[in-house]
Amino acid sequence: MSFTIEGKTAIVTGAANGVGLAIGRHFAAKGANVMFADIDEARLAKEVGDSDDERGQTRYFAGDLRERLTIANLLSATLDAYDRVDILVNASRQMVPSDPLDIDDDSVATLLDQNLTTAMRLSQMVARRMIKQSEGQDTPQAGAIVNLSSIAARRTHPSLLGYSVSCAALDQMTRSMAVALAPHKIRVNAVAFGSVMSASLKDTLKEHREYRGDIEEHTPLGRIAAPEELTEAVQFLVSDAARFVTGQIMTLDGGRTLLDPVTAPAH
Repeated sequence: MSFTIEGKTAIVTGAANGVGLAIGRHFAAKGANVMFADIDEARLAKEVGDSDDERGQTRYFAGDLRERLTIANLLSATLDAYDRVDILVNASRQMVPSDPLDIDDDSVATLLDQNLTTAMRLSQMVARRMIKQSEGQDTPQAGAIVNLSSIAARRTHPSLLGYSVSCAALDQMTRSMAVALAPHKIRVNAVAFGSVMSASLKDTLKEHREYRGDIEEHTPLGRIAAPEELTEAVQFLVSDAARFVTGQIMTLDGGRTLLDPVTAPAH
């Protein structure tokens, strides 16, 4: 079994910072062509713009992926640059607080749109391309998709109602798409993480420093992981080493979900 992704082409969303950026950089270091996608063009230019080598191994695309046209343009830009797409990592996520008793609170709808619908539409469009480019080829894998989820789908916090619902929906979308795309040799999996220094957790800890100690105390491995610690798990899921793995939600949380629910948000 091979863990290599060298020569493959990947789209990574949410790639301007945090976990998405770490995954994109890791893929590029392992020899993949990577299209970094995010709404934050200035941050993309800062993090990725100066890293293009002579082979053009990394490119970036800025746009709001909640718009259908933007998704189409992202795929077109990737095909223009690399002529194919083999891997999709849906790492674009948003987190906003919810008020469970406020009937005017629209956080659930907002986060379903951002964290579920965007990933689903992009997966559908990329999958269609994967199917087309694999026609007539005898290959065990036409493509691989990984969605970044959260342990918040199982362990929630009152202020994270919308986020938890959207992550739970993303997990089920992963399973459903895995079954739908299996006949086309496209695998779909997810990584549900917690106790990892994502961009959203970093922002939360700036406002609530007391959460750090609580998270570390309730994580059996006793620390918050760096974003880079997810990258090899994602590489495994998109590589041929995982060619019989689909519809799975891999938990990467230092053992946190093995303990009782905690008071700090489940990032």
